[in-house]
Amino acid sequence: MPLRLGCIADDFTGGTDVAAALRRAGLRTALVFGVPDAATELPGDCDAAVVALKSRSTPADEAVADSLAAQKWLWSKGAAQIYFKYCSTFDSTARGNIGPVTDALLDAAGARTTLLCPASPPNGRTVYQGYLFVHDQLLSDSPLRDHPLNPMTDASLPRLTAAQTPHKVGLIDHDTVTRGTGAVRDALLAHEHDGVRHVIADALTDDDLAVLGAASLELPVVTGAAGLAEGLGRAYPTRTGTTHVPVPRTGPAAVLAGSCSARTLEQIARFYAAGLPTHHLDVLAAAAGRDIAAEALAWYDAREPGTPALIYASASPEELAAVQNQLGATAAADQVEQLLGTLAVRLVERGVRRLIVAGGETSGAVTTALGIRTVLVADEADPGVPWTHAVTASGDLALMLKSGNFGAPDLFTRALQETE
Repeated sequence: MPLRLGCIADDFTGGTDVAAALRRAGLRTALVFGVPDAATELPGDCDAAVVALKSRSTPADEAVADSLAAQKWLWSKGAAQIYFKYCSTFDSTARGNIGPVTDALLDAAGARTTLLCPASPPNGRTVYQGYLFVHDQLLSDSPLRDHPLNPMTDASLPRLTAAQTPHKVGLIDHDTVTRGTGAVRDALLAHEHDGVRHVIADALTDDDLAVLGAASLELPVVTGAAGLAEGLGRAYPTRTGTTHVPVPRTGPAAVLAGSCSARTLEQIARFYAAGLPTHHLDVLAAAAGRDIAAEALAWYDAREPGTPALIYASASPEELAAVQNQLGATAAADQVEQLLGTLAVRLVERGVRRLIVAGGETSGAVTTALGIRTVLVADEADPGVPWTHAVTASGDLALMLKSGNFGAPDLFTRALQETE
């Protein structure tokens, strides 16, 4: 079956999130890490392919170049429609990268208008009158205001988008969405006639996203979070074959965490409270030359055999600020990625067959270090947090890449128990 939909995600856990959404919509979905080249092949019979990039916080010109390369590769695999996936909290500064990447994808496709909606109702992200909410707070009042890389201090999507593009920005309000697919299509055509390129849409529920997905089925380029991708996926004809993907359910298990989000910190605390072994990485000591990775591996080897282990560099906002003040934000992030990438390789060499990774940048470092280019998406442990089936030099691996803010507080312990 030819590829139906090609998706470009701006970070690795975002790619996992949107791949899970497309699978829920009934599409057999492959996930590709990094910019694919001519030799990159899709595993098996796929309806959709997601290319997960590390372009959320890179310079805009790099993000554009990588996204265009991914778009060209997806077209070569038969994808007629491209979906650009970014975070449901619209992580982007006035310099980009959402606006510049979207404009580049539209230009390459010869398209005049696109739909924009980062809503993800199951995760508390909704859009009303063009304002993005995180549960009952405006984005600008939520903890994302203090994001270490992309602090979100404005909740107005029209203002955020207009700052990143020279083109006109419009809005389809919730009243129009509730009138159904035809009303949204008419609104899109009216905006296109008026020269509006970026059309923001309100969405409060999954039903709203289903309407928006059906209305945007003919657009060459669509943009949003995983919620709209699922709505779009459900508008495609139903697949007759199975989407089941087996993953290893036994064998040693580990968690590597680099995210400093409040939810990841909760998950770490719950793992520790369950009496399971945890080990914290001293990033400042690593920067000073101490072999922190070797110390962590010695700790892992000395723990009770067969017990899942958690190794983390995650820190509270105060601890993170102290590290960044000494090393700088970029150097601190690089140090964490290097440590966790190294540890992933060593753990898999030691026989780990079930691996959970928390954090977008951490996931990128781990998959790169393990040499994993493509995976097939399997069942979700929580919304937007699926297991995937990967193949490494050491054998098959059940791999979960978790966005920092995703998953229930007990995700780490429960996900590993569920695959026993």
